[in-house]
This record gives sequence, structure tokens and C-alpha cells, in this order.
Amino acid sequence: MSERVRVACVQVTATPDMAANIDNACRRIDEAAAAGARLVLLPENAALMAGGKIIAAQAAAEAAHPALAAFRAAAAAAGVWLLAGSIAVRTAADRLANRSILIDDHGAVVARYDKIHMFDVDLPSGESYRESETFAHGDVACLAETPWGPLAMTVCYDLRFPHLYRTLAQAGARLISIPSAFTRPTGRAHWHVLMRARAIETGCFVFAPAQCGTHYGKRRTYGHSLIIDPWGEILAEAGEAPEIIAASLDLARIDEARAMVPSLTHDRSFAAPALARAAAE
Repeated sequence: MSERVRVACVQVTATPDMAANIDNACRRIDEAAAAGARLVLLPENAALMAGGKIIAAQAAAEAAHPALAAFRAAAAAAGVWLLAGSIAVRTAADRLANRSILIDDHGAVVARYDKIHMFDVDLPSGESYRESETFAHGDVACLAETPWGPLAMTVCYDLRFPHLYRTLAQAGARLISIPSAFTRPTGRAHWHVLMRARAIETGCFVFAPAQCGTHYGKRRTYGHSLIIDPWGEILAEAGEAPEIIAASLDLARIDEARAMVPSLTHDRSFAAPALARAAAE
């Protein structure tokens, strides 16, 4: 296993124009590779940011998806491992999955992960999201082997469920991908602290490529793509406009952080709580 690697996160403003989004993402993959990245990560919805009806109309089976075909070709041409953030894939059950796909430097699909937790919320700003109206929930966690150690594949709203990350770390994860399209209100409030917490709790490097800007209508995302080390330090951060961030990782930092705080080995079983009440007078 290699002890050092340069990683890049690509931040974009995807729109309802899939062809343009794919072309832009592939150019950014080339740019990241030319700058020395061996692992390149795209954000959630890398190929399409649109309303549910448009997503459903343009979704395709994995084998026929134009975005996946283009991303596989781009990874092979650039000679990089690529996390294809997520794309809308039509499953054999004729449902849609919000699927993150890992591609090796020969263009082969190594692993796939269907987002487990759906973003169904009403924000104080008046924004309302019902991701489950478009996508089916995934139900299997994913750990993928890479030349730099096992990669835990998750997507965006999964970030808020720490038990998922602890389970992945205890199963062997050393790297974590969290491609995202965070809203601006929730991003400003919680993005940095939650991403750093997931790195600290697991002793993993965290890669969070993000969408940014205005996509369609009032749909806006926060940006601030991040690369975070296992001690919770931010190694690279984007702003709120499209860009590529990169960092050279010393993978020995994983074992160092876990040795300093070995909490992954300190789990204890405990009974579920019962509500304690004051004695009646």
C-alpha cells in the first residue's frame, strides 16, 4: 500500500444540462490529473442538478448511463482513480438510486454505493426537500479497496449519521468520501464541524467534494469542498465558486491519530436508557 498520495476534489455548479455538466467535469478531471492527483473526486449529482421530474426523465441504467461512460473514459485517459460523486441510476426494480461509483485508473468500476439516508426536510428559510420522492433508499454500506487503503463511500446527508462512519471505520476504512450538494443554510451552520467530527471520530482522511452556486430556480449550494486529515485538520478548502482543491496526504497520519486516541477499540455494550423520574413527594 502506498504511503503517500495526492488527492483532488472537484467543485462545480452543475445544472439541468447533463451534456454540459459531463463535459465540464471531464475537463476538471484532466486538470486535476495534470496537477499530480492520483485520486480525483467529483461531488454529488455531478452529472445533473435538476428537479425530480427532469432527473427521472434522464436517469439511465448503469450500463447505459452517458455520465458513467464518460467518467470511465476520463479516468482511463488521465490514469487516475475517480470517485464519480453520484449519478441518478435506474435500477433493475425500475427505481432510481443516488449512486456513488468508484472507478480505477483503467476505467473499470471498482465499487458502487447507493445513498442510504434521504434528505427530506423543511428548512426555516422556506426551502423544502423531499429526496425520497425521487430516489429509493440504499440499504448496504460500502467499503472499497484502493491502492491507498480501504475507502468508505457515503453521500451528503449520510454525514449526519455518525454510527454509519463508526461501523465503516471499524470494518477497516482508512479513507472516507462524502460527495455532497449541501444547502447554503445547513452548510453555513454545520458543514465544517460535522466533516471534522467524522474525521476525528474515525481517524480517517475525509474527502468532501461539493456542489456550489445557483443551479436552477432557487436551488443553491454551499460549496467549501474539504480535504481533512485524521486529526480533524483541514488540509484544503474551496470557496463558494467552482474550483479544484488538492492535498498531498501522508497516510501514516491515520495510524498516528488512532494511536493517540484509540477510541475505535474502546466500544462498550450498554443497555438502552430508561427515563429517570423524580420520586413523588
